[in-house]
Amino acid sequence: MTLAIFDLDNTLIGCDSDHLWGDWLVEKGIVDAEHYKETNDQFYVDYQNGRLDILAYLRFSLKVLADNDMAQLHFWREQFLAEKLDEMWLPKAAELVEKHRQQGHTLMIITATNDFVTAPLADRLGIDHLIATVAERRKERFTGDIDGTPSYREGKVSRLQAWLDDHGETLDGSYFYSDSHNDLPLLQQVDNPVAVDPDATLEREARERGWPVISLR
Repeated sequence: MTLAIFDLDNTLIGCDSDHLWGDWLVEKGIVDAEHYKETNDQFYVDYQNGRLDILAYLRFSLKVLADNDMAQLHFWREQFLAEKLDEMWLPKAAELVEKHRQQGHTLMIITATNDFVTAPLADRLGIDHLIATVAERRKERFTGDIDGTPSYREGKVSRLQAWLDDHGETLDGSYFYSDSHNDLPLLQQVDNPVAVDPDATLEREARERGWPVISLR
């Protein structure tokens, strides 16, 4: 098995899906506009600067899931995707995924964004294997907590290693595509790391290490 692994946000799609979901909740008046947007934006800046407190962010972002029943959440998610998918979509990213598919590679998305937001995006891209932060559920409701390790920074490495162990696979010949310096721990594990429309820190690292730098925009 040759794994072709993709980060999702700002790599396969042209935005951060978690941040955009938060903005959409504000736009629709589902959450408190001023406080929620200010907090959501600050967490996103922290992420970009490499200082995100992932557990604090997840407590914030998963609260709306815990506060509403599953039917309502699925209705909102369908609305969100119907209204926002076009601005997320990157045709060149879909072409890259298809190129790996045609080579017989096993496709995977690994993302820090929770599985409620990202599962339909993985489906839309035709990617069966998704490692995302898991929003905990009990009795058909979200709890607002996470189940297991967030797939963020070193957590992506440990979550992927658990998947490899479960499937009896290795990273031989593997690819990983990402835009973010937060993914350096995993980029250093694969045979073929690729920087995609990278932030300044990742671009500098990629140039120094001789990694390919590409654009899907």
